[in-house]
Amino acid sequence: MSTPAEKNPAESAPTASAPATTGPRIITFGCRLNTYESEVMRDQATQAGLTDAIIVNTCAVTKEAERQARQTIRRLRRENPDAKVIVTGCGAQIDPQAWGSMPEVDTVLGNEEKLKAESYKAVVDAFSLGEPAKILVEDIMTVTETAGHLIGGFEGRARAFVQVQQGCDHRCTFCVIPYGRGNSRSVPMGQITEQVRALVANGYGEVVLTGVDITAYGPDLPGAPSLGQMVRRLLAAVPALPRLRLSSLDPVEVDEDLFALIAKDPRLLPHMHLSVQAGADMILKRMKRRHLRDDVITLAKRLRTLRPDMALGADIIVGFPTETEAQFQDTLDLVDEAGLTHLHVFPYSSRPGTPAARMPQVDKATIKDRAKRLRDKGEAVLAAHMTRRVGQLDRVLVEKPGEGHDEGFLPVRVPMDYPAGHILPVRLRAGDGTHLIGEPVS
Repeated sequence: MSTPAEKNPAESAPTASAPATTGPRIITFGCRLNTYESEVMRDQATQAGLTDAIIVNTCAVTKEAERQARQTIRRLRRENPDAKVIVTGCGAQIDPQAWGSMPEVDTVLGNEEKLKAESYKAVVDAFSLGEPAKILVEDIMTVTETAGHLIGGFEGRARAFVQVQQGCDHRCTFCVIPYGRGNSRSVPMGQITEQVRALVANGYGEVVLTGVDITAYGPDLPGAPSLGQMVRRLLAAVPALPRLRLSSLDPVEVDEDLFALIAKDPRLLPHMHLSVQAGADMILKRMKRRHLRDDVITLAKRLRTLRPDMALGADIIVGFPTETEAQFQDTLDLVDEAGLTHLHVFPYSSRPGTPAARMPQVDKATIKDRAKRLRDKGEAVLAAHMTRRVGQLDRVLVEKPGEGHDEGFLPVRVPMDYPAGHILPVRLRAGDGTHLIGEPVS
């Protein structure tokens, strides 16, 4: 299982809701993989002639994520009574009938169908005939391959996302995402390289490799390359790529090739996000995770030995069924023991049909309190980390006028006259509590 960004039970919010300058309007909830797929959808729908629709790309990791998506769909229909509303994403894949029964929805597309031009052509044909094109969703578990779609850019973004893997073979007891994404399958290395070359040629200075479980990359491909082997070949094949960032990593699946790259190639950025989920061994076992707390601590120490400037993030669920106060304290302690500085904190959300939903539940007030305490802890460790970085030389990817992120993914304010996509060498200065200040250096 991957990052909040990938498939954690996160409280989602739309991340790409601005109307497109061309093609349909796309509203994206949830993870980085959805962000990537929304650009594929924009291209495919536009090629099919579906330019006047609103497409909502849903997330299903929590009930809150689905509630927000439904609320957005109802608002969109009120504001756009004549538009065609298409719903897709993990929510639509897992329960297409529920989404299709919404009176505001014209069509439901599955996670595989949403990436195919022929799906949008079928929708256009149905609309032109005045026929309902209600549900186009097939069994995701029958899909055995995934393709890397060639995307020229990402609307309104300075960094680009490239899908390297899809689906998940693991069955964590709290997670429904394998039923929305299918089993694990990898994008061939040649397609990944072609995509990254195209993005670099279009001016992107940073690429993020994303998927549902990217450390599961490779065993279904000829030669069974590991994630580290793929990244090594990618960096060698695209020497013009300035910065490469990875999405969430499983703590016990980082391979030796990746460790070697972390040590020697500065283009692989010193910021790793770990799919930690909990700090108590018993809770990790009940989650059916593949690591224990000591694995996280050992990995953190090794990463910092290789790159002393390494910044570590983590996805953490609070209030998992049976979690005691002592076990929650283990999670708080792990933040310090592993030196985690970028926390994504998610209150446990029961998903029907999962084993965790049948376990003794923690009451909602306790979950809410623990989430606040861990978020407060996260704010404190991030602030301390930012203070430690003051005075250091760094490089900032400018993402919008006056703002960007450094190599360790800290938010940095920079002078307004640098364009989005520019990588600016800076010396970090104390900031305003939310951002550091980047003073340009030659």
